[in-house]
Amino acid sequence: MKDGAAGLGYLLKERVANLEELVRAINEVAKGGSVLDPKVVEALVSAKDRMAHSPLAQLTDREREVLENMAQGKNNASIAKSLFLTERAVEKHINSLFHKLGLSEETDVHRRVKAVLAFLRESDAPA
Repeated sequence: MKDGAAGLGYLLKERVANLEELVRAINEVAKGGSVLDPKVVEALVSAKDRMAHSPLAQLTDREREVLENMAQGKNNASIAKSLFLTERAVEKHINSLFHKLGLSEETDVHRRVKAVLAFLRESDAPA
């Protein structure tokens, strides 16, 4: 390796079957280079594009942290404690994320559940 740099390689199983591609990748990594399978790059770009068009992309980092805690089943007091916030601040973040996600105050809809479901759908989206 040149200058002590560590190489990185990630190939999908179907690429390993191609001996020429495998040898080229091993040589590149041995020289300190990096090899990423084009399908992996495509999946990452696609996931980033999906995220950019998601309503969740509008959330601030703090709103996203609050939503992640909601998805863990925590109540407002527990969220406040884990994020070192007041319960009032947690309530404000929740109301803001409800607004950004378009979750109105309909009596037959549990907004907290719908927000968590939106978060989980995005988290489990195939790459």
